[in-house]
Amino acid sequence: MKSHFTFSKEQRNGIFLLVLIIIILQGVYFFIDFSSESIIVNKAELEKYTKEIDSLRLVKLKNNEPKIYPFNPNYITDFKGESLGMSNKEIDRLHAFRKQDKWINSSKQFQEVTQISDSLLKKISPFFKFPEWVTHPKPVKPVSNYRNKPKTFSQKQDLNKATAKQLQKVYGIGETFSKRIINYREKHKGGFIADVQLQDIYGLTPETIEYILKDFTVKTPRKINKVKLNTASVDELVTVKYIDYDVAYYIVEYRQLREGFKSLDELIKVKDFPLNKFDIIKLYLSLE
Repeated sequence: MKSHFTFSKEQRNGIFLLVLIIIILQGVYFFIDFSSESIIVNKAELEKYTKEIDSLRLVKLKNNEPKIYPFNPNYITDFKGESLGMSNKEIDRLHAFRKQDKWINSSKQFQEVTQISDSLLKKISPFFKFPEWVTHPKPVKPVSNYRNKPKTFSQKQDLNKATAKQLQKVYGIGETFSKRIINYREKHKGGFIADVQLQDIYGLTPETIEYILKDFTVKTPRKINKVKLNTASVDELVTVKYIDYDVAYYIVEYRQLREGFKSLDELIKVKDFPLNKFDIIKLYLSLE
C-alpha cells in the first residue's frame, strides 16, 4: 500500500500546481462578477405592455362586478337595497312609504322618499323601470262640446255598482284600471265611502279621476263606524288609514292643548299630518 502513496518530487509539484489552479478558478468564480453591467431596456415597449396588462386587469375586475338589471324601485327588498348600496334607514323609509299604499313614479321622488345621496342616485337611477303609463302617459283627450254640461247626480251611474265594461267607456280607463277600481271596491265590503277614494288607486291621474266622476259617483256609500276625534285614544286613531303612531300622538297632544277640536279642518295644523290625504282621512273621523 505504501507504494501507492509515495510520490516523486516532480509528482508532488504537479499535484500542488493542480490544487492551486483549482483554488484560483474557484476564487475567480465566486468573487468576480461576469454579468453585464448595463441592461438595455426599451422603455416605450415596456410602457406599452404595462398599459395592456393594466387594461386587462380592469376588464377582468369589471366583468367580476355584480350586474344590475332594470327593476321597479317600488319593489326593492332588503337584500336588493343592500346590494345597490342603500343603508338600512334608506330602505326602511322606502318600505314605510309603500306601506301607506303610495307609489314612487320618478327618480326624483325616490330620492325624496329614501333620502339617498346624489352619487348613489346617479349610479342606480338608469336602471329604474317604471310602468308604461308612468313613463308614457296618454295625452289628455279634449272634452267635446256635448260633455260641457255636467251630468246631475241622478244621471250619473253608481260607482259601487259599475261593471268593468261600463268603466272602460271612460277615456283613459282600460282593462287594467277598471280591474283595479273593482278590486279596490271589493276589497272593502260595501265598496267606496266617497268619490275621493279614487285617489287611492295606483296610476289614476287627477285628469282621469275627473273623467270618471263625470259619469260615475258613489250613490250607495259604505257604512262605517267613525272614530271620535275628541275622545279617541292613540290606539283607536291609528286604525284610521294614513294615521301612524307619530301622527296619532301629535293629534292627542294638539287636542289636549286646544281643549278639543272645533272642526275637522283643524287637523291640518297638527304636526306631520299627511295633508295630501286629508280628504280621505276625514271620512273616517267625527267630532262627536
